[in-house]
Amino acid sequence: MASVRAVLIDIDGVLTVSWEPLPGAVATVRKLREAGLGVALVTNTTSRTRASIASVLAGAGFSVQAQDILTAPAATASYLAEHCPGARCTLLNSGDIAEDLADVTLVGGEAEEVDVVVLGGAGPEFGYPALNQAFGHLQRGARLVAMHRNLYWRTADGLQLDAGAFLAGLEQAARTEAEVTGKPSPAFFEAALARLGVGADQALMVGDDIESDVLAAQRAGLTGVLVRTGKYLPETHRSASGRPDHVIDSIADLPALLGASAQQ
Repeated sequence: MASVRAVLIDIDGVLTVSWEPLPGAVATVRKLREAGLGVALVTNTTSRTRASIASVLAGAGFSVQAQDILTAPAATASYLAEHCPGARCTLLNSGDIAEDLADVTLVGGEAEEVDVVVLGGAGPEFGYPALNQAFGHLQRGARLVAMHRNLYWRTADGLQLDAGAFLAGLEQAARTEAEVTGKPSPAFFEAALARLGVGADQALMVGDDIESDVLAAQRAGLTGVLVRTGKYLPETHRSASGRPDHVIDSIADLPALLGASAQQ
């Protein structure tokens, strides 16, 4: 752990649940900063902009700003600008993220000419008409870009179904494979490391999703830390495709894992 210079932390289920801080989360972020470590909050959250997330977290006591946060929508905007410049995109998402997609050409799902179908986070908008419109565009040759593959996430009311469940159906029905821009995409972790100015061997990733957060980060060269909060389930841990480098009960245990240098 002596070589660690930066920490990537998932938000939902690690720092907060339904935007309420988990025990020890605020203090842990403060300790990491006091120890001189770089901190990036990386999330597949698609219901809020980076500025909105920063505002909510700051109101809850976290010392964070918008530039400390990398979201799947922000990563998607960068991906589309690089790989699909000028494309006409239709967005299926729950929540207003237009601010983080300001440079993306968005058209309604009923548009006749659509180059890219962009799938965000699930919600009431994911009804049959909208999904069937997306299916129609894919049949006509549109590309499928997904912000993530999360099957569910944790809220104050328990686990809730997410876009990954619908994504799998669209992929099979349209016989296509989505280009994923958020976690577990290697490009997502690379973007976070670039912002922090560190190499993968100098960073660790803390998450509650063993596949998308932890094992994906480990495949990208980071040290992975799984927390037993949020969406963590013992059965998904046992049946995972690999083993996390470290497992802790909660984010409050991270300073002890990092050692005395993180507890100044």
